[in-house]
Amino acid sequence: MPLDRAQLKPEVIAYLDRIGYQGPLDGSASALAGLQECHLHAVPYENLDIVNGIPLSLEVDALHDKIVRRGRGGYCFELNALFGWLLRELGYPVTDLVARFWRDVEVVPPKRRHQVLKVDAEGSVYLCDVGVGGIVPRRPIEMAELLEQVQGDECYRLERDAEFGWFLCELKRGEWVRIYSFTEEPQLKGDFTFATYWCENAPDSIFRQTAIVAIRTKEGRNTVWGGEFRIFNGENVTVHTPETKEAYNEALARYFGIKL
Repeated sequence: MPLDRAQLKPEVIAYLDRIGYQGPLDGSASALAGLQECHLHAVPYENLDIVNGIPLSLEVDALHDKIVRRGRGGYCFELNALFGWLLRELGYPVTDLVARFWRDVEVVPPKRRHQVLKVDAEGSVYLCDVGVGGIVPRRPIEMAELLEQVQGDECYRLERDAEFGWFLCELKRGEWVRIYSFTEEPQLKGDFTFATYWCENAPDSIFRQTAIVAIRTKEGRNTVWGGEFRIFNGENVTVHTPETKEAYNEALARYFGIKL
């Protein structure tokens, strides 16, 4: 039975407004896809608090304040935690999972430092993820082995592995390349508190090394690596590095809606 927006909690309505979702709230797979796609176009991936030494909180109230009320973004443990909360509020069964990131590495990644969501909708199970700075599915991926799923000019599939569980793979230059792996063991809140503590504090954590910001746009995507902004518009890319802190903050606000 579809939900009436007027009967939703104010915090849920505010979240829907934040991501600009105006579609049905009927628990369907199409609504789930719409929610995820809207989220990825509205809420940036960013690790700026970690870089600036500001401790993170995975409590829903704190995440809602940061991402919804203050218009910020976050990284995987923040974004997927709050998105999972939203989906549960809208009636979707959600299981929190932890993943191991394989993209652009040549050895087995030693740590599982990514969160993903397993979501049930209309009798099928989907992988949902709004917490990656790089290019990943903009809509949920049905959890069916080797089912090729085209999303615009991107194509994905899930592969099974006896040791690492599921692998999310992307078709890149004619070859299937691994993005991350995960198993279906449900994770508890403390599991993510433990993982995010390492990401925030370990000297070799990539999240401490440099600023990483990204968001999808209608034209392509906007990214930041360190001090360099890249604005992708179709086949074209504009690269610039703001020379002052004021110019840097103005660019964050312009291209990502982030106001520090």
